[in-house]
Amino acid sequence: MDSKSDAESGGDDGGGPPDRPAGDDAGPALSRAPDGDRATVLLLMDADRDRGLLSDALSDRYAVRTAESPDALNGEFDCCLLDAGAFEAAADAIDTRRERAEPAFLPFVLLVSEGSRAGLGHAAWERVDDVIELPVGRRALVTRVSNLVERRRTSLRFRRTVADLRRKERAMDEAPVGITLARATDGDDSPLVYHNREFEELTGYGDEILGEDCRFLQGPDTGEESRARIRRALDEDRPVEVDILNYRANGQKFWNRLSIAPLRDKEGNVTSYVGFQADITERKIRERRLEVMARVLNHNLRNKMNLIEGYADLLRDDPDEESRRRSLDVIAETASDLTGIAGAVQTVDETVSPPGLDAPINLRDELVELRDRLRSRYPDASVTISLPDDGPIETTAVGLPVAVSEAAENAVKHNDAATPSVEVRVERRPPEWIAIEVEDDGPGIPDHETQVLEAGETSLTHADRLGIWLMYWVVAKAGGEFDIDTDGEGTTVRLEVPVRP
Repeated sequence: MDSKSDAESGGDDGGGPPDRPAGDDAGPALSRAPDGDRATVLLLMDADRDRGLLSDALSDRYAVRTAESPDALNGEFDCCLLDAGAFEAAADAIDTRRERAEPAFLPFVLLVSEGSRAGLGHAAWERVDDVIELPVGRRALVTRVSNLVERRRTSLRFRRTVADLRRKERAMDEAPVGITLARATDGDDSPLVYHNREFEELTGYGDEILGEDCRFLQGPDTGEESRARIRRALDEDRPVEVDILNYRANGQKFWNRLSIAPLRDKEGNVTSYVGFQADITERKIRERRLEVMARVLNHNLRNKMNLIEGYADLLRDDPDEESRRRSLDVIAETASDLTGIAGAVQTVDETVSPPGLDAPINLRDELVELRDRLRSRYPDASVTISLPDDGPIETTAVGLPVAVSEAAENAVKHNDAATPSVEVRVERRPPEWIAIEVEDDGPGIPDHETQVLEAGETSLTHADRLGIWLMYWVVAKAGGEFDIDTDGEGTTVRLEVPVRP
């Protein structure tokens, strides 16, 4: 059990974002939090310029402690930010410190930069709750740290709440995380007897699911390993925390950070299970993006730079004019590829990073413009669109027009036929879904390029693969379904998303 810190004493985090904004995160001046109300943030990293800047950005809102040794984790704090070196040295100590804090939530944040993020693998996310890329704007930093501190304080508050559930049911109803209470039985099912309003907002399910086991949130793509971990923990009457792919009532996918703990009576018998749910879809997408971008930097860029260096050496040693011309052609082509990779990375970031749209877009207008643009750019291609007849096609799915454009343009660009053909078809799928198919008659996409979506450890070998990732991430952000059907006679890309994710 975690010892009492400032957060555990019940005070809120006080104050607003820092009053000295920087860069794009500039905003109105906000007041400094009173010292007695502030949570503690630990900066576990080398004493360099980054630590000073981070300390300055957070000190108006939090009590900031700095340290370089993993021994600092034995102290009291409400959130810990580590750089890559400290994370490597303290990885096992993080697990020990989390165990001390249980059942309270104690957040850890990994700070990465261009020089260190390439070595960050999927396993890092098992030990940290967020990854922040440096440099980061002051307001963005404070917002992300504040969200984690608030989660910690929420967990501390509700540790006391579940001990007296009936008396504090109103507080649970108003909690910023989903909360459920399920009755323990002798069978495999644990029927729900309570859920709060945030659970209903998160999942779309109301009182109609009382009496049902929470497995109704699972679906075709829910991982077997996640299911098995939950089942083992319940069978052994112990707490469990897992990232699991769940489905809302409308069929929309979302990543759920699920925590379940058994509640016992005075005799020690488990009578019920309390569950906490939080939507971490954005975090999971950032995790996969970081992994993919690291592969691009490690594999594609390194290979192409090696190619340029090799042909540059040939230019120095080869007196033959024709050989020099061939070397220059390869260097120019490879440099163009590097530029393309940089552009693809930027497009992915600009498309997937923005938050939800404030107002819907008319997809009909976007697709008509796409068709006209492709016909102008590729006059020999046949580009057609098929749209519903009944009015505008509105959606708030972030980046959807860019994803469809990526699929259609690649279909034309990679088809060597004299008259490439691509058709974009749009259908309304009740209730409140849009299905888009982009079909071409090209040579098909190689299997190793599509398999990477499932086999996360497959190395990237072509920058074009980022186009497939872009489409996948756009659909994943919306909680939809993405599929590619390809062979030697053509490819059909399917994107299915909710109208309002």
